[in-house]
Amino acid sequence: MLTLHTAELLVAGPGSTPLPGGAVLVEGDRIAGVGPYEELAAARPHARVRRWPGVLTPGLLVRGADELLERTYYPDDPYEIAELGADPIRGRAALAELTMTESRWGNSARRGTQKLLARGVVAVTGRFTVPSVRTAVVRSGLTVLPPAARPSGARPSQGRPEREASLDPFAGWDAAEQAFHGALEPGAPARFAVFAAADPEELLTLGATSCVATVIGGRLLHRRR
Repeated sequence: MLTLHTAELLVAGPGSTPLPGGAVLVEGDRIAGVGPYEELAAARPHARVRRWPGVLTPGLLVRGADELLERTYYPDDPYEIAELGADPIRGRAALAELTMTESRWGNSARRGTQKLLARGVVAVTGRFTVPSVRTAVVRSGLTVLPPAARPSGARPSQGRPEREASLDPFAGWDAAEQAFHGALEPGAPARFAVFAAADPEELLTLGATSCVATVIGGRLLHRRR
């Protein structure tokens, strides 16, 4: 099925000129076209249309996801929050008190990957050694890259220490495009996100929780309710 995703502003990739009223045409799990909505809609009049507010960008990449998913516990809502609180739990001592099991790590990782998808994340780096966590990541649809990999076009700030792993891919960067994974172009995998922001610069202020939709492999895996 053909689906045309359009937003108030399209940023196709690092260094690209923002396109007002831009759109991405998706066929299956691939991008079939990128450009002005009017042109793509006229060329494919039978495509299903999804209209989004804000900025449509490439999906985001989170580095050090093994820290976020294998050394961080996400309490289950509502069962554990009354006892443990809602904040993620880190640190050897705190995790030791939880008596973590393989099953518990897997359940926590599923909640963690949902948090990532809700922030426009489409890819992560890390080496996952806990089988249940690895399974949760694979099933989530997230692309897993080696720890040394960087998103295409990303460049860390000069003189800045290595960034700590964060659920927010924009944290610590000078420009939103440094968190992008790849670019939106015909033939590329259909993985992108939409954020409730006026422009790319505002993304750094609002953070990735402004995400309203995440698409991976042409499938809508997150949509803000």
